[in-house]
Amino acid sequence: MTETRPFPAAPPVEHRPKAIALVCLAVIFFTVIDTGAKWLNPRLGVLETTFLRYASGAFWMVIAINPWRVPNLLKSDRPFLQFLRGALLLGSTTLNFLAIQHLQLAQAVSIMFLAPLLVSLLAGPILGEWAGPRRLAAIAVGFCGVLVMTRPGTGAFHPAMFYSLGAMCCYATILLMTRPLSRSDSPQTTLFYSSLLGVFVILPLVVSVWKTPETAFEWLVIASVGIGGSLGHWLLIQAQQFASAPVLAPFLYTQIIWMSLSGYLIFGEVPDRWTLVGSCIVIASGLYMLHRERIRAIERLPA
Repeated sequence: MTETRPFPAAPPVEHRPKAIALVCLAVIFFTVIDTGAKWLNPRLGVLETTFLRYASGAFWMVIAINPWRVPNLLKSDRPFLQFLRGALLLGSTTLNFLAIQHLQLAQAVSIMFLAPLLVSLLAGPILGEWAGPRRLAAIAVGFCGVLVMTRPGTGAFHPAMFYSLGAMCCYATILLMTRPLSRSDSPQTTLFYSSLLGVFVILPLVVSVWKTPETAFEWLVIASVGIGGSLGHWLLIQAQQFASAPVLAPFLYTQIIWMSLSGYLIFGEVPDRWTLVGSCIVIASGLYMLHRERIRAIERLPA
């Protein structure tokens, strides 16, 4: 029988500023991943960029997290679930890298913000946690925000948006798997398996299309993408030890600021008004969902 670990008590309130600062820093490193990948894609190809993102990230991660420093790191009570999560993360990363070849960084991340709304919709049939009418309304509004951004049926719609939607669906499924995994395996174990799985899955595929980076700057970008991935996820794990997910989630939306700034400074991307309006609708829907989650949590507390 699988041994489960009880959820820890709510972290002290005085630790929240530290947790919020860690999350805000984590999304900056996540921005480094997408920015570096968008720059590398036309030079190395999506498959090799994805491999190098995982390989460089795994290199830095193994230095910080390894079986010698973290006892029982390789022990997983749910190896199949770990494999499935790693495969979905790889799929989300690859689809996202395909999308940002053609989409603005702000567009891609705004579509990814739809993931928490999709989680609430799927939590009913998968986890038995059915959304009430208010949350269903917020989900519908969030999907309308994506329609405002993508404008299907018009010349503004780009087929690469399907890649971004696919990446979002993979990521939403990963979020759904977080709860059962968090009760059986440590965050370090999950991070370790997810990183190494991507390396071993892509390695046989990338050999036939391999192109050695030619300049020192390309290697610098590759290293920054790997460091960004490792540090970003590590900071997020640390933040979750000091504050609960509903407290931290709103600050994940600050990534839209850094993605828009990075897209403008490096690629000359200027989000149009439809992208800005649509992203605001999606973010507002997500924030309302978090508000409802807090109210439900308070209602569940004993009198």
